[in-house]
Amino acid sequence: MGLLDTILGRSKPVRPDLDQLFGLPAAAITLQAGAGYAPTGVGSVCFASVEGGAFARIQDDVRQLLDAGAGRGGVPVEFSRDAYGYTWLLARRPADDTASLVNDLHAVNTLLQEGGFGPQLLCSLVDFREAAGDRALALVYLYKRGTFYPFAPIPGTSERRDNALELQIKSLLADDLRIEEDLGRWFPVWGAPGLGAPS
Repeated sequence: MGLLDTILGRSKPVRPDLDQLFGLPAAAITLQAGAGYAPTGVGSVCFASVEGGAFARIQDDVRQLLDAGAGRGGVPVEFSRDAYGYTWLLARRPADDTASLVNDLHAVNTLLQEGGFGPQLLCSLVDFREAAGDRALALVYLYKRGTFYPFAPIPGTSERRDNALELQIKSLLADDLRIEEDLGRWFPVWGAPGLGAPS
């Protein structure tokens, strides 16, 4: 970064670090012990859709890669599109196998990145559920920032989130994950597939 960039307030974009995803299994243990939220075995990757044969081939490659894991306790991967036009890939593993789920999400992100579709990648989520209640929580990985933040929708409400819980989780996981410090980037992921579904 040069002097002119500093004067004009420009910052160098953070290079995506997909290996940050591998911190999630340890974070899941901390989250369960410290806040009573257990992994559901559900995770997803969100990306902006691109039309064309190359992108369709990448989607086929992703499906083949993850569907091959269906015989090892997973289920076939699902693709969906949300109201904003983003594509979601939903992956499932047994609730006690966060490591395999993270491997799946890492593989999807890597395939898309290596296929030249890194700019279309938005975020990845790993879902959790309150052990003694019905509240859902997601740990969201921002691809372009290389950071995580918690997202805690309030059950039974229309697009309201529990900011106090999110800040509690931020403090709890500070030693496990690279947490996004800019709270303005803690974007809501309303309607993310699998979030809040029973494990």
